Amino acid sequence: MKQKKIKEKKILPTAEILDLTLFFPKQKILVLTDLHLGYEEALLKQGTFLPRFNFEDSVKKLIKIFETTGKLDKIIILGDLKHEFGVISQQEWNEVIKMLSFFSENCKEIILLKGNHDNILGPIARWKNLTVQDSFFLEKEKILFLHGDKIPVNKEFKKAETIVIGHEHPAVTLTEGVKREKFKCFLKGKYGKKTLIVLPSFNITTEGTNLLKEKLLSPFLKQNLDNFEVWVVADKTYFFGKLKELK
Repeated sequence: MKQKKIKEKKILPTAEILDLTLFFPKQKILVLTDLHLGYEEALLKQGTFLPRFNFEDSVKKLIKIFETTGKLDKIIILGDLKHEFGVISQQEWNEVIKMLSFFSENCKEIILLKGNHDNILGPIARWKNLTVQDSFFLEKEKILFLHGDKIPVNKEFKKAETIVIGHEHPAVTLTEGVKREKFKCFLKGKYGKKTLIVLPSFNITTEGTNLLKEKLLSPFLKQNLDNFEVWVVADKTYFFGKLKELK
């Protein structure tokens, strides 16, 4: 499957895709989601051994990203910074604290949004003097940042012209001859009259949910996605046109 000629360099007028993150150059804001730190220990409890490389590989990828962005004003994490639902594992304590310290070295402010895996993220966040929020709103740009597991009912949501979410871990499987490979991807479409941007998971150990075959979780995506645009993240970012063209 050959990618189409990129029609636009930016997924939004004020933002561009930078690896698995969304970067707002003018505002010096970087957005990422679904790191799921502690994922390997959670799998081990279920009897599956996976080498612990998610944290280290995530940091390596972020170092390259920060070389492009420079010092940031804000890093927005769209939720699911940790993996376990109802407990805080030792791996999560260690890795979340280290990751938040690493973020602090590269930005002035961390905006920590609550994901469905973040029921008890608060105790770790307080160690870094952070609070966990349900959403974050850029007033001037009218952009609302959410995890994406539920649709809010508030003034900011009504005012927002663009919604940016995580949660779904979007991916697509591309086929060329007998070769099939799954890639993380960004989505851009509509939710009602609002522009909707869906970020891929920053978790390095898994590709995500195949949008063409698997059941989707986010209520924002319980709709026909044929006309959603797809940006695939591989060795670089490729624009593939509309999702229906990949079926």
